[in-house]
Amino acid sequence: MKIAALFPGQGSHAVGMGTDLTAAFPQAEAVYAGAEATLPGLRALIEGGPPEDLTLTANQQPALVAASVAAFRAWQAHTGLTPAFAAGHSLGEYSALVASGTLDLADALRLTRRRGELMQEAVPVGVGAMSAVMGDPNVVREVCAATPGTVQPANFNAPTQTVISGEKAAVDAAAAELKARGLKVIPLKVSAPFHCALMQPAQDALTPDLQSTTFSPFAFPVFANVTAEANSDPAALPELLARQITGSVRWVETIQALAAAGAEVFIEFGPGTVLTGLVKRILPDARTLNVGTAEQVSGFKL
Repeated sequence: MKIAALFPGQGSHAVGMGTDLTAAFPQAEAVYAGAEATLPGLRALIEGGPPEDLTLTANQQPALVAASVAAFRAWQAHTGLTPAFAAGHSLGEYSALVASGTLDLADALRLTRRRGELMQEAVPVGVGAMSAVMGDPNVVREVCAATPGTVQPANFNAPTQTVISGEKAAVDAAAAELKARGLKVIPLKVSAPFHCALMQPAQDALTPDLQSTTFSPFAFPVFANVTAEANSDPAALPELLARQITGSVRWVETIQALAAAGAEVFIEFGPGTVLTGLVKRILPDARTLNVGTAEQVSGFKL
């Protein structure tokens, strides 16, 4: 059975995530020990908070990588299974690359800490905004393209759920037009306008770090956010990960492409169930599973 391993992005974090895994599985403990050695203080933040500090972008990103990779490695050691493919939502792409063996865990933690810092610094607080839009994504594209200022689709999460991102005034103007056309718009509480052109300073600053990172051969392909296509070429990763910062997360196309490639079961590794929920909206008949706790690892059945 071909498994697609999925890894969540920001918003899936919770204080204490993965701590039952570290107590039950040495592979998970090794991940958390490695995270602490790489970014001192991160483990205490994951295990005990406070929540407001864990939620900070520069902390949340490496923390979610640690929690997701810990779940994956515990599961792989316990079951002996290997996915056929992987994909991650935004930040989760780094977790997917660690799982595939092409990116070292310590490098992923350092890169996502830096990525979080740069994304937060790219736009002053209050200048940007993001909103979730329920309705036809083609209408969202059309309205964003016609709205003055910077506003663009950031995440194509589900067939009728698209997140827009950009300058607050432009996002508000697009939202007003979308509502006038009968679409539902929900403003999001975010610290910065991710996955839009305003993130260009972060993309430019992270690019040298990506270019100096060593990427190893893939154990299995990882579908990239910006192309929604399988990638097994380590040399392509610096550009793909840089473009991801300003580009749209093409999640609907990614899940459809995984299914077309033969994925028969979709397993979300790490805290939360956001991605399995989205998969069900994209492919209503898809088989989905979650692996984020010790119980889910030890009781795993395909």
